[in-house]
Formats: sequence, C-alpha cells, structure tokens
Amino acid sequence: MAYSTSNPPALVGQTVGGTSRNWVYRSTDAITVVRVDGYITNAKTLGMQAGDMVEVIDTDASPVARQLVNVVAINANGSADLSDGVAVTATNSD
Repeated sequence: MAYSTSNPPALVGQTVGGTSRNWVYRSTDAITVVRVDGYITNAKTLGMQAGDMVEVIDTDASPVARQLVNVVAINANGSADLSDGVAVTATNSD
C-alpha cells in the first residue's frame, strides 16, 4: 500500500508557539516502508517541521507495532525524511 493524503498523520500536540509538534500516523504499511524518505508526500502542507516527533503505528502487525521517529528534514518537494526511530514494545509476562 502507498501513502494517501486522505489518511495523513494527525497532529496530536504542540508546544506553545508551535516550535515542536507531535504527530500520530496509523497505517497498514510496515514501519520500514513509512520511514522511507519521501513517503509522507504532503508533510510541508500539513505543517510538519524538522524536529517534530511522529508515532508510527502499523495497524496490520500482530501485535500492533509502534515506533517513535523524528522528522529529519522537509524536502524541497514538501515530503518528509523520517529518522529510523525507536521501537516501542511491551511485554506481558502473565
């Protein structure tokens, strides 16, 4: 599946003055696909900036996979370059 502007990342929080933003992006695409430079094609239009944090959620994984990534840069064409990020995992040992 490819990115669709009809399912963009959602802005869920920002600091006063908007210098740092937090986004959530839910998709059935694997996190390794979402992190590819240029995947989010309308990042500039959405208001994303370098330094923003994005929680990427792969809703198709079992269990659901989450990764925190940073926006490294907004490309000249308005797309985003995302960092490799850090996986968010949980263990339920009972």
